Amino acid sequence: MYNFDTMRDDMVKKIRVMELFAGVGGFRLGLEQASSDITKYETIWANQYEPATSRQHASEVYVARFGKDGFNGRDIEKVIEDDFSSIPDHDLLVGGFPCQDYSVASTLKNSRGLIGKKGVLFWSIYTILKRKGDKAPDYLFLENVDRLLKSPAAQRGKDFAIMLASLSDLGYAIEWRVINSAEYGFPQRRRRVFIIGYKKGTTLYAKAKKATATEWLTKDGVLADAFPVEQTIATHEVTLEGTYADLTDNFSAHKPTISPFDNSGLMIDRVAVTGKSSPVYSGAPVTLGEVLIDEQDVPEEFFIAEEKLSQWTYLKGAKKEERRTASGHVYHYAEGAMVFPDALDRPSRTIITGEGGAGASRFKHVVKTPSGRYRRLVPLELERLNTFPDNHTKLDGVSDGKRAFFMGNALVVGAIERVGASLSKKC
Repeated sequence: MYNFDTMRDDMVKKIRVMELFAGVGGFRLGLEQASSDITKYETIWANQYEPATSRQHASEVYVARFGKDGFNGRDIEKVIEDDFSSIPDHDLLVGGFPCQDYSVASTLKNSRGLIGKKGVLFWSIYTILKRKGDKAPDYLFLENVDRLLKSPAAQRGKDFAIMLASLSDLGYAIEWRVINSAEYGFPQRRRRVFIIGYKKGTTLYAKAKKATATEWLTKDGVLADAFPVEQTIATHEVTLEGTYADLTDNFSAHKPTISPFDNSGLMIDRVAVTGKSSPVYSGAPVTLGEVLIDEQDVPEEFFIAEEKLSQWTYLKGAKKEERRTASGHVYHYAEGAMVFPDALDRPSRTIITGEGGAGASRFKHVVKTPSGRYRRLVPLELERLNTFPDNHTKLDGVSDGKRAFFMGNALVVGAIERVGASLSKKC
């Protein structure tokens, strides 16, 4: 048995991590927290670039927290095109890539990869893996919004089918699960799909191929270990046939409004086995009320003035009214009520990127204080809902609104930690 106090550094298994679409470092934080005396995640290269802004606020926060070494702040597509050799070899590629249209038009015989729509950043991941060849990472850990499994609306599941087929062709087995963090004890109801890949030749690839899909999805897989589910799961197969262009044109053509992909699945050799799973968690939930700071510490600008409270009440309330477009067309609009103020005795609603700013909104969180006043959440509280360290995004020149935007884009660090701990045990 190892004596961890005297264990040499060369006895520690190191997993070299490359973090794409890094934001303010949620993946890095979670994996570092998952490191142990026998396995260490080491982020050796990270890329963050926001095309919509001239000032790169997220990059500034990332560098302030983790340093400049191994950080690249350029457009990843330009890095791949102009300076691919600067991307180091690595063992694990992670990233919460933007959710876009993943369809492709064609392949080129002599190209390095696929031709897709400009700015479709999944293909940056694909291109890195393809160009790395034999040195491509053994493992992938990707995250996205759960609607990825059923996009686009006119051809449900097509985007995910193309992703699965392309990763299979690169030699990866893929498992996925939609995780609602609140169902595993975290303080926010945030649903995201986690996608884990194992390259052919790894122990995990061999184990996944040997197991039945149900065994892997409920007991033996990385995600089943990290986020336990009920031991029964009804599955069906989805075969991904044809070229990427064929999938783009024909996938789900017979049932365009129904995605064949359920919230859990395993894909090997272009055959996906997918089914519905239910979470198992016996611990107590962390509630919104538990992350709040004392009312006396909240800056005055976060309180809602009494004369503006009616605006918030209207936007949060149920509506059934007649409206008119700019052209004069009259239509009937209806929507249900939101909980107002937000309940303090349960996990919060999902943070969105528009959480910041003083303007009234249907979707921003509002809590009622012990004194009876209403207020918005401060950035530190939003960080806590994503289980970031307190004031992780606090930096001179970074506004409260921008900090809220970061958290709307971020992931739940504790959920990443659970996957990292599971992967390190099994890989």
